[in-house]
Amino acid sequence: MDELSLILSRIQYALTISFHYLFPPMSIGLGLMLVIFEGIYMKNKDPEMKEVCRFWTRVFSLFFAMGVATGFVQLFSFGNNWARFSTFVGDVFGTLLAPEGIFAFFLEASFIGFMLFGWERVSRGVHYLSTCMVVFGAHFSAIWIVMANSWMHTPDGYKIIGSGLSRRAVVVDLWKVYFTPSTLDRIFHVLIGCWVLGGFLVLSVSSYYVLKKRHEVFAKICQKISIIFLAIMLVVQFISADSTARGVYKNQPIKFAALEGIYDTEEYAAISLFGYVDEKNEKVYGLKIPGVLSFLANENFKEPVKGLKELAPNPADRPNVQLVFQSYHIMVATWGMMVLIILWASWLYRKKRLQESKWCLRTCVLAILLPYVGNMTGWMTAELGRQPWIVQGLLRTKEGVTNASVSSQQIMGSLTMFSMMFALLFALFIFLLDKKIQHGPDPVGGVHEEDTDLFTRLETKL
Repeated sequence: MDELSLILSRIQYALTISFHYLFPPMSIGLGLMLVIFEGIYMKNKDPEMKEVCRFWTRVFSLFFAMGVATGFVQLFSFGNNWARFSTFVGDVFGTLLAPEGIFAFFLEASFIGFMLFGWERVSRGVHYLSTCMVVFGAHFSAIWIVMANSWMHTPDGYKIIGSGLSRRAVVVDLWKVYFTPSTLDRIFHVLIGCWVLGGFLVLSVSSYYVLKKRHEVFAKICQKISIIFLAIMLVVQFISADSTARGVYKNQPIKFAALEGIYDTEEYAAISLFGYVDEKNEKVYGLKIPGVLSFLANENFKEPVKGLKELAPNPADRPNVQLVFQSYHIMVATWGMMVLIILWASWLYRKKRLQESKWCLRTCVLAILLPYVGNMTGWMTAELGRQPWIVQGLLRTKEGVTNASVSSQQIMGSLTMFSMMFALLFALFIFLLDKKIQHGPDPVGGVHEEDTDLFTRLETKL
């Protein structure tokens, strides 16, 4: 495959996986919020809480459906554009992704009907069990997928057989394949990112209702729970990020050096608050805090951090440092902004002034963009930082593509088709999501707010 075909294949996969990744993280995060909401309802049996559960179940179903639909595209991409990669990892991925399909997908499929349509047909206990099983299935699915991706970053428990185009990795130690050196850190970090995303959706929509003075009881319940939930999760996310970074330093030192653009091995290695990487002259310009990176890596401010010149003397063995540096710092910046927003909202809530603070409410409405950007740039950091390897140390990205039988014109055609299809799907998704939000939760009495206004007008005329 020529260079243009390789670039187009990478662009196409980036498009398909990025579009798909808009939905499963929200299914996971909003699913956990549903478990919390319905757990509270199981305890207090409050009719208002039941409508909170029913509303968010309807929103969850939309994200869930979009996640399933867009996920199938990845399978065709592996077969058509990345056949060499599929051959190399097939045996390993079979042990990781087969359980995801057999257990996680069937678990979700078995209980999703009860969750969506069983409110008046099954007992509260059965419905709550169904919700928990669907949400557990979504988490279980993510765990297997992250396991497979982690094996690409820190492969273990394998041996290589064959040579040339028939070369492939086979499993020799199943548990080492499941739990590579990076697996647990990455699983927890990904799931926490999903939970934060779900919490911010709840906060965003409920703040919108408060601004519009609609569904105020519903909104206040959701605001309170989401603020408490996010305050906890953002702290946990910081702890997870620290552990993950230390794992990257130990297992992927080239990626770690690229995160901060460290070219020369140096003591008191600095962390950049922001900056620009001059890859030609191998320098970083920006605002730096000396010693922090050394402490992050070694718990010692003076301990040197190895630079790219020592770790990868050949620039061809390094990732695109500018892209890795910027995506990593955007991810960190989004976390900082989310913390500030939650501190602001928490302070106003304690002062009982949140409902009157339009600026804070508007910020909370827009804040849903931050965890999305954080999740996307986090994945970009992880995947771009592994380059030029598609399987770290074993298979380069350019070696993973399909042979010359797939032309650049064919890839461009499919890329154009996918772009148009995704644009239409996204427009439909936004339309349906807006429709659900504008409709809002059903009132406890069974009559919607808009219907109440209509009845009032009719009564006046009569």
